[in-house]
Amino acid sequence: MTDPIHALPDHADVRGARLAYQASGAGHPVVLVHAGIADARMWDDQVVAFAARYRVVRYDARGFGQSDAPAGAFARHEDLIGLLDALGIARAHLVGVSMGSSTARDAAIAYPDRVSALVLVSARAGGEPSAALRDGWTKVDELVEAGDLAGANELELRMWIYGPRRTPEQVDPAMRERVGEMNGALLAMDGEGMDEQELDPPAAGRLGEIRVPTLVVVGAEDVPDVVDSADPLVHAIPGAKRATIAGAAHLPNMEKPEEFNRIVLTFLDEIDIG
Repeated sequence: MTDPIHALPDHADVRGARLAYQASGAGHPVVLVHAGIADARMWDDQVVAFAARYRVVRYDARGFGQSDAPAGAFARHEDLIGLLDALGIARAHLVGVSMGSSTARDAAIAYPDRVSALVLVSARAGGEPSAALRDGWTKVDELVEAGDLAGANELELRMWIYGPRRTPEQVDPAMRERVGEMNGALLAMDGEGMDEQELDPPAAGRLGEIRVPTLVVVGAEDVPDVVDSADPLVHAIPGAKRATIAGAAHLPNMEKPEEFNRIVLTFLDEIDIG
């Protein structure tokens, strides 16, 4: 594991926001797009391994980490394409986890010429979330509104990091601490006034438009909404493949970094060699 970063070294002006990013290595660009309970630090265990073969870019999404959260309408996939423009990147492999998978997916649909491969990690296929997931989100919101940020953070760790079948003691404490730090910082930020726009028409009905090599990665210990979405995503996206990582929940790249790196780099290398 690399040392966790506390500051991304560079910034780019993207569609009215200043986004913090880091670029490493050389070769075909690979952009790492973080989850909604984290920031770019979640990729600490990928940067060195990926940068040995690729030009690797990770960034804090708008309203996360060290990136701006200006008021007004925006779309996360538009921010991603804007960052590619700012860095002079014509086409890139995209690797996204959870919220980041939605960003990468939407970019591949809206800007097919800008995406060369897609890795969707811990992704949902779309449609209505389960009652259990909706209930969890509601409870988190209630804790935040009550000012109990520590309680909200712990509940989100329970939902996404422990998973429905594990106790906290079954998860690496260092990983729990790392995610808790990132998510706690996010909960403490005030994102009021941000107006996030979804892809229109929605991506759930447009998965067949994705025409790049796609890998769907899921942690076996993730919530049912995510685990049960893997096969529908593979069936809906032409030519997509699936990989399951045992002993990992919503952030398999952090929980099982060596296995994750091997799976994703093998997939990307096969594309580049072919």
